[in-house]
Amino acid sequence: MPNTTIKIGIIREGKTPPDARTPLTPEQCAEAQVELPVRIVVEPSPIRCFKDEEFTKHGIHLQEDLSDCDILLGVKEVPIEKLIPGKTYLFFSHTIKKQAYNRPLLQAILEKNIRLIDYEVLTDEKGERLIAFGFYAGIVGAHNGLWTWGKRTGDFSLPRLCESHDYAEVLEVYEKLKLPPLRIVLTGGGRVSSGAAKNLRDMGIEQVSPADFLENQYDTAVFTQIHAEDYVAHRDGKAFDKRHFYAHGDEYVSTFQRFWPSTDIFINGIFYDKKAPMFFTLEDMGRADFRPQVIADITCDLMPASSVPSTIRATKIADPVYGFDPVKGVETAPYQSHVVDMMTIDNLPSELPRDASAFFGRQLLERILPEVLKGRASAAICRGMIAEKGALTEEFSYLEDYVRG
Repeated sequence: MPNTTIKIGIIREGKTPPDARTPLTPEQCAEAQVELPVRIVVEPSPIRCFKDEEFTKHGIHLQEDLSDCDILLGVKEVPIEKLIPGKTYLFFSHTIKKQAYNRPLLQAILEKNIRLIDYEVLTDEKGERLIAFGFYAGIVGAHNGLWTWGKRTGDFSLPRLCESHDYAEVLEVYEKLKLPPLRIVLTGGGRVSSGAAKNLRDMGIEQVSPADFLENQYDTAVFTQIHAEDYVAHRDGKAFDKRHFYAHGDEYVSTFQRFWPSTDIFINGIFYDKKAPMFFTLEDMGRADFRPQVIADITCDLMPASSVPSTIRATKIADPVYGFDPVKGVETAPYQSHVVDMMTIDNLPSELPRDASAFFGRQLLERILPEVLKGRASAAICRGMIAEKGALTEEFSYLEDYVRG
């Protein structure tokens, strides 16, 4: 770690639609200046979930021009015209999958000799991500799934999280919530699904095993959390093997049909691997015994690369749900008896920006900033560095053709 003080700037988010999150809270900025050899300044912002005065109250200075900073921290993609040449940036660039809409961004980063460290590819030795917003995506996604059911049926009413100050405010609503005997299936076991499971439990919904969910009737709301061994099987009848499934997903078929006759709300927390089978097909959705009326697809992988055939587009916080007619296979207005309501917001943590920022900032402060200060001496930073000195790093050389366009 260097003996000199490194100056870090927190940039004003500039992507449209605007994102209110911040990589560090005011308290965390103050903590970082005590624990690490850094000085932090913040670019003023009218949309950030923490007001400018909250930073100044913690002794963090506001600074419009960040050109004297060594490192710049953001959340979403930085507008090209805002990039400062020769700096080190940390943000989600959304370029590692060769996203066409961000090709000009990566081209500009290389042209401006920017060192780009992408949060999405900061991993440990085992390949596990060191920092992510996924837990809060799960919390918000599950809440929105229940909110959608309430809008569809009128059985109950929930507030929008984006209109709440923080999650603590919503927990007070949950204490008074009266739910009908809903049956909910949640898929996955990672950060996203863990956040969703926490939210369902916070609502007072009982978690039951997959076997009990399939075999028993309940007079209260319940959910079950299922993993790959619960919803796929080898097509030749071979015993399920998790490693084999991840390597050879094309040899497996879906067994999710066991669950759909007894499921009201389906919450998907698993990112789709193209080798794996879909949970169900469009034809399945048109069957008389296909019961789910609300699908909250937190992962929001879009068709044709999706495990859910009705996830045809992402929705936005301002308009979170669309209807899908499984017979015609087309989008329609939501909350109708003959359609499945689809909640597919692609920036869910932005609905709880203060909580999500605090959660993310804690990871950044404890796991990432100490590594950033080591520079190339940090293996984690080297793994997460996409560009440096006008060129792609060796790990990301596969993006060469993407950059050339």
